[in-house]
Amino acid sequence: MKGILSNPLLAQGFWMPVKGSSMAGEVDWIFQFILWVALFFFVLVVGIMAVFVMRYRRRPGVEPEESPSHNTKLEIVWSVIPIILVMIMFYAGFKTYLGMETPPRSSHEVQVVGQKWQWTFIYPNGYSDPVLHLPIDEPVQLLMRSDDVIHSFFVPAFRVKKDVVPGRFTKAWFEPNLAGVFPVYCAEYCGTGHSDMTTAVVVHEPGGFEEWMATAANLYADLPPAEAGKMLYAAKGCTACHSIDGTKMVGPSFKSVFGKTETMKSGENITVDENYLRESIYNPQVKVLEGYEPVMPTYQGTINDEELGYIIEFIKSLAE
Repeated sequence: MKGILSNPLLAQGFWMPVKGSSMAGEVDWIFQFILWVALFFFVLVVGIMAVFVMRYRRRPGVEPEESPSHNTKLEIVWSVIPIILVMIMFYAGFKTYLGMETPPRSSHEVQVVGQKWQWTFIYPNGYSDPVLHLPIDEPVQLLMRSDDVIHSFFVPAFRVKKDVVPGRFTKAWFEPNLAGVFPVYCAEYCGTGHSDMTTAVVVHEPGGFEEWMATAANLYADLPPAEAGKMLYAAKGCTACHSIDGTKMVGPSFKSVFGKTETMKSGENITVDENYLRESIYNPQVKVLEGYEPVMPTYQGTINDEELGYIIEFIKSLAE
């Protein structure tokens, strides 16, 4: 069993990050093979070209000789060798691709939701979290969707990158074989907050994942509603668009908003109460506040009614 790697970026190799999944070694081998073959032929061709440029350069008083039309042996050699090398690359790449696209039947499934600008991971028991937690040495399949634009789920240590496309599901699988914390990025430009769309995957030691699941499922049960809502405000990515100190961001500030009468883009005046907040979180495009753009994605399916109640209590506490 490998030990926990607290900062895998410090332990990465010269070319690649640390190998954190069972497929990483195969991906690295193909990369290294193609790299060194390309480098060898680059040096060979450029080197010969440089020699020929110097040796057969035009000189005063020396007339060029007629060159032969072709050399059959030479042409066969420089055709057959590249064909063999390309066939090796194709076979190795296609074999690895099929392996990465065919998850074992025993894979655990985690749902992934990408939206501007955060990741949400939904576990089989219905619990959702902004961080991906996984057991070590067990295959995991991600069922991914986007609530707005195209995103790309990228874990460098696992050598996994998959587009997350609105209107359809995409899948990715891997088997983590190194316990630790690994960075997760969005590798597809998705708007002004693209560079902030980062999170982490935590690979637990044996038994640690089950322990975490048991604790996480009841994380908010023993907290005061407003305090639980504050944790969800950070966990669900609300901090990216809504301040709590009155600062205007992409969306309106939560400070002192509850109970106020606000003007919508339609010209309608609405009092901010529990029902308005519920509608704005689940159906944010229906009533858009004047001065703001309708860019907020729906949280229907990623926040349940209990969590919604906690968030509303937190917003109410900011008006007191």
